[in-house]
Amino acid sequence: MAPLAPSRAALVRRAAVVCAAALVPVAATAPAAFATPAPSPKKLPAGLYGSGDPQYDGVWRQSLALLAQHTVQVKPAATAVDWLTGQQCADGAFTAYRADTAKACGASTMRDTNQTGAAVQALAALGGHGQAVDKAVHWLTSVQNDDGGWPSMPGSPSDANSTAVVIGALAAAGEDPAKVTSPKGHTPYEGLLTFRLGCAVKPAERGAFTFQLKGAAANADASAAAATGALGKGFVVPAAGKDADTPVAAPDCGGKKEPTGADAAALRSAASGASAYLVKEMDAHGQHLMSAMPGAEPQPDVGNTADAVVALAAGGHGAAAAKPLAWLEKNGPAWAKQAGPAAYAQLVLAAHATGTDPRDFGGTDLVAALNATGPKPSAAAEKAVPKEKGTGSISAWWLVPVGLAAGAGIGFLLSGRRKRGQ
Repeated sequence: MAPLAPSRAALVRRAAVVCAAALVPVAATAPAAFATPAPSPKKLPAGLYGSGDPQYDGVWRQSLALLAQHTVQVKPAATAVDWLTGQQCADGAFTAYRADTAKACGASTMRDTNQTGAAVQALAALGGHGQAVDKAVHWLTSVQNDDGGWPSMPGSPSDANSTAVVIGALAAAGEDPAKVTSPKGHTPYEGLLTFRLGCAVKPAERGAFTFQLKGAAANADASAAAATGALGKGFVVPAAGKDADTPVAAPDCGGKKEPTGADAAALRSAASGASAYLVKEMDAHGQHLMSAMPGAEPQPDVGNTADAVVALAAGGHGAAAAKPLAWLEKNGPAWAKQAGPAAYAQLVLAAHATGTDPRDFGGTDLVAALNATGPKPSAAAEKAVPKEKGTGSISAWWLVPVGLAAGAGIGFLLSGRRKRGQ
């Protein structure tokens, strides 16, 4: 088997952040949000999960770690929650990392809808952070594109992954995404469905989602994100049963008019079609998705596979999720040990979505491993969660090239899915 690729699901959601910074010097018309991110810290701040550079993923990995802990009834350390809330800008937005939170966010602060959407989902789940959540949601709605969707960086074209993350954030905050309209009256669901590939593509790709409309191509990362988002769900979904329900592939167009609308039936159909595409892709590759860096050989993509399992569970396709879940149990823990807290969190959330015990995931206690990457949870919660040696976060060498690839318009074509990457 080829070596396992680092998590790309969250990484490619953030790929535009990195590429934006790289392109600023030559893009005279780039918006202020595309400024250089905060410099890397010489010493990691207290309360942060992971030992790697947080420059590109600090808020993302912190949010996923807190959300995963809460999902399995572990109370995060107060310092960890304080670190996340302290990263918020006065206007409600989050960036990947603010080294000096005493300094107000300015025009050069690189605000990011993905980091903000992840923080909203975590803080809403934890409770007691209503003001921070409301401010973040207000900022997200203020940067919604006319088509109803969102890009990672405000001012850019919408993409399926960012739109799905924000839909999850709106739902977590108690908002109805169907009632959040753009200046031109389009909802997030309408924006999301614009990325669905229909009758114009070959049958094998029909029902899949593309990352962006420019250079549209079937993308497994975007398909997994969209399958979850179309159902109005975020990173955490209720556990699916072990039923025999299987996703229904997009129907043969047969010359009929392309389906339109974003009502409940259309959204369920879109989610099912995307899930069917994911199942087909995983069946073709030994029950996992694939990714590749430019010039590199394709590799099994653990992060995207975990997200695909969550997507299948979100649609109630428990039986379809069983085989890729088994692959994750065998291969996921070793990958997460290298990749860090966000990776452990993805596996915890995949286990939760499928009704699997995250404390015995292929023989690994994912909860203990996640806890060990950050400040110790409250003593009461930790009693049932033994500590073990922790790991860092996803390495920067993966983030930078993925970001640059996304900037070139090919980042989401590298995997079937992401993450866009991670």
